[in-house]
Amino acid sequence: MNINTPVSVTNAAQVLGLSVDTIRRWEKKGLIKASRSPDNYRLFDVSEIMRVHHKYTEKPAGSNYRILQAPKTTKYQVIDLFSGCGGTSLGMSNAGLQHTLLVELDDNAAATLRRNRPHWNILQKDVTKIDFREFEGSIDVVEGGFPCQAFSYAGRKMGFEDARGTLFYEFARCIKEAKPKIAIGENVRGLVTHDDGRTLSSMVDILKDIGYSVVWRVLRSQYHDVPQKRERLIIMAIRDDIAASRPHLYPKEKDYTISMREALADCPASPGQQYPESKHKVLAMVPPGGYWRDLPLPIQKKFMGASFYMGGGKTGMARRLSWEEPSLTLTCSPAQKQTERCHPAETRPLTVREYARIQTFPDDWEFMGSMSSQYKQIGNAVPVNLGYHIGRAVIAVLSGKIPTDEVFDVVNTSQQYRFQTMGRFKDL
Repeated sequence: MNINTPVSVTNAAQVLGLSVDTIRRWEKKGLIKASRSPDNYRLFDVSEIMRVHHKYTEKPAGSNYRILQAPKTTKYQVIDLFSGCGGTSLGMSNAGLQHTLLVELDDNAAATLRRNRPHWNILQKDVTKIDFREFEGSIDVVEGGFPCQAFSYAGRKMGFEDARGTLFYEFARCIKEAKPKIAIGENVRGLVTHDDGRTLSSMVDILKDIGYSVVWRVLRSQYHDVPQKRERLIIMAIRDDIAASRPHLYPKEKDYTISMREALADCPASPGQQYPESKHKVLAMVPPGGYWRDLPLPIQKKFMGASFYMGGGKTGMARRLSWEEPSLTLTCSPAQKQTERCHPAETRPLTVREYARIQTFPDDWEFMGSMSSQYKQIGNAVPVNLGYHIGRAVIAVLSGKIPTDEVFDVVNTSQQYRFQTMGRFKDL
């Protein structure tokens, strides 16, 4: 059997001497990927499963954890909206993009940006009060993780002006006024299904109406050098005149993940939340990778309260992370009852610096404000390495060139393209 040819879960289990349940469990945990056959059956890459199996059984000394950094800075200029504490900004900067302007209203997040990158042009101002027309002709990219208010477009055709009053409108207005070559919008996966998909569809239509070719994709961070299972919706809009000769590119998923053990090795000490004594006693009983169902039944009932009798898996409750897997998605606090993020070995919530490691911020990136604000800033950020990979895809589109060591996916374009290594794109 060719180990690089996708096979059924049964065949993969037979070849590797593993159980079908083990392979399915690894897929469910986001450690391996599955594709779909024309008959909609799951197919697995045997070589990928072998790597995961080796990682679990051999525990090699090496680590894949690193903060990615391109060797050169490009000429391409970016406006970054809703910058937060700098996850996407730093990632794109590491990829080689330059920032003309960053906009962030929150006091602590803006202070974090100034502390770490004093040379960046950071504007702490309400985005609705900014005129972006002065940047027309000088900006290559507009990027923004616009907060998505729960507005509904059901039953009516929404145009640009109809989106007024939402932060997506401000994102679109910046694009309309600055006219960048590429715009990148970032949001939670839930936007895909909001209002049965009509919200996202209307956003795409608005960007098309102002002159852009638009596609979107949900990126899974654990396959992009991030030790965390975190999904983000990434909208890519290419200005029509550029899209006539350039494809939409997205970073291609890696065939490996990075574990908590790799991510937290030699992590600097830092402040962190603590459990009250009663909760500490409960979490101390949970094994690595376990949750409330691993507790004795009487303690399950007492700890869970009314939730014990409700439906749903409630897998975030009394949850201890696993050394051998990527982290679960970080939230704005590591000790929320519904989304517990307990350290794999010690009975305590993850610290601020451990949060930062998992989001692939470098150890010298300082976060300003109270401890709760620091957790919130980090939990709301796009992982730095994910921002890096998005930035490299953007640079490839802008330059029309693909470096020899990078691979991208072409997504839903109206034209098809052939790539030449370090050469320009060519139409088929």
